[in-house]
Amino acid sequence: MFSYRHAFHAGNHADVLKHTVLIAALQHLTEKDAALTVLDTHAGAGLYRLDGDYASTSGEAADGVARLFTPTTPALTPALQAYVDMVGAFNQGKALRVYPGSPFITHRLLRDHDKLKLFELHPTDLRALAGNVAQLEAGRQVAVLHEDGFEGIKKFLPPPARRALVLCDPSYEIKSDYAKVLDMAADSLKRFPTGTYAFWYPIIPRPEAHDLPRRLKTLATKAGKSWLHATLTVKNSKLTENAAGDIKRPGLPASGMFLINPPYTLKAALKDALPQMAELLAQDKHATHTLESGG
Repeated sequence: MFSYRHAFHAGNHADVLKHTVLIAALQHLTEKDAALTVLDTHAGAGLYRLDGDYASTSGEAADGVARLFTPTTPALTPALQAYVDMVGAFNQGKALRVYPGSPFITHRLLRDHDKLKLFELHPTDLRALAGNVAQLEAGRQVAVLHEDGFEGIKKFLPPPARRALVLCDPSYEIKSDYAKVLDMAADSLKRFPTGTYAFWYPIIPRPEAHDLPRRLKTLATKAGKSWLHATLTVKNSKLTENAAGDIKRPGLPASGMFLINPPYTLKAALKDALPQMAELLAQDKHATHTLESGG
């Protein structure tokens, strides 16, 4: 169960979608004075070297975040520009060497009285995360927890100030993660019905991946909660064959973000950002996006 390392995928198209949504949501949630608690169920290492062995092996950032940092990149929509500004703040000059994961993006946007709880089970990523967070000298504001985030968040819901954002983005390498996401969503809504819950998921040819947003939608609707569902597709999901007859696996073709109790400003922000995201990150003619909401 400890095979997945986000370092191989840092800065890819899925991160662009996930972190654009995360930033836009946090910008809205931190406008109110009351303290906010952010729970990150699968925190990873927190910071990633794009010129390191892991990221350079996959090269996924080249077709993700790097495309937004070229000299020919057009003027960006506000939500995408906020994302680019955030990543740029972790790098010097025009070189793109460091990619901030959700823990560091979140910390950059929080106020002094907000709290951040980071859950990570992978032993190597946990050590990296603890070391990276220590450099922030954030004291008790940021907690690194060697726990299963699906279970660990329960003791923090509801939070003291009754305001929370939960970010859940497991690897889904284990098929049971899909069911755990649904169980966590249902349990969290019972514990804290007014929290904002953001779920990332891969769009791959697997029944569980197809069913997840539909079941989250049903869950939110039955609970009487608003929801928002955004997807980004950058290429065809089918296997391809080159001239030599070699079969090439396409890698992740698409991903989605499903939010329950989303900030009311988020839909308008994504309505502008998603078409541009699909255009700039397209890897073939099949690139597209969707945005729907309810409740």
